[in-house]
Amino acid sequence: MGWSESEFHRFPLITGTFGNPDPKAPTLGLFGGVHGLERIGSQVVLALMTSFSELILWDKLLQDALQKIRIVWFPIVNPLGILNKRRANPNGVDLMRNAPIDSFDKPTWLVGGHRLSSQLPWFRGYSRTQMEPESQALIDLVQQSVLQSRRAITLDFHSGFGTTDRIWFPFARSRHPFPHLPEVHAFKEAFERIHPHHVYQIEPQAKNYTTHGDLWDYAYDLYYQNPANQNEVYLPLAIEMGSWMWVKKNPLQLFSALGPYNPMKAHRLKRILRRHNTLFDFLIRALVSHEVWVPSNPDQREKHRQRAMEMWYGDVD
Repeated sequence: MGWSESEFHRFPLITGTFGNPDPKAPTLGLFGGVHGLERIGSQVVLALMTSFSELILWDKLLQDALQKIRIVWFPIVNPLGILNKRRANPNGVDLMRNAPIDSFDKPTWLVGGHRLSSQLPWFRGYSRTQMEPESQALIDLVQQSVLQSRRAITLDFHSGFGTTDRIWFPFARSRHPFPHLPEVHAFKEAFERIHPHHVYQIEPQAKNYTTHGDLWDYAYDLYYQNPANQNEVYLPLAIEMGSWMWVKKNPLQLFSALGPYNPMKAHRLKRILRRHNTLFDFLIRALVSHEVWVPSNPDQREKHRQRAMEMWYGDVD
């Protein structure tokens, strides 16, 4: 998919694809390591890949599922950020602020992305058109594997916000309701009926903050720019793992650059690496059986939209 390069290092950006090669097949994408300090995201994706690689050898249910769907992996989007223990890539660019789109709402200064200097955090890059190699590789993979899919879900693993694991859905650029609220609400209901005691808080990202240049907002736009996709469903989701809980339990982590974003104790790391297996299994099943939970007519969509508005946007006029 390309290379991540600095003056001293050059790493390949490695991706993998398994399952049905039909471009229209339902697709699940898993991504990690966009921010180099949040290496737990890559570790979780790699742990899921390890389990997947063993199961695919003998699990008939998984083998049958892969006849119907496709799974794509991009476990380490920012390898040099991970190597250098930096949030940004070697050019000082925050990849999750790097897409060529601007927020509709005014974000918090600096945190929402800026073009002032690569010496400051949350730098978007100087160019308004050319993305960084790592960002472009992510978008290229989405274009190759997702943009023709009839049903698609991507899941991007991050850490460093709050004490609760959150599943965020778009938009990062606007506090206005997400156009596919009915689908994401139906997804939430299906997940909670099967796993009523799950650990996630499912919500719009913009309820917490807005940003310029979000890669998943950009991928969502690209998907629906294709007229053939107007009646299809793409849900770009992100997990924000609640790393403040790890710090609360082990305050000495604050003396490490990685401490605010990653579990440092061995037993806690093992717990986090197995924590998301249930969600991964559900996502596979949800795509294999997408016709069951995706709202199929205007009345169903309106019912889910109203419930979602009450749940997530009660304060929006």
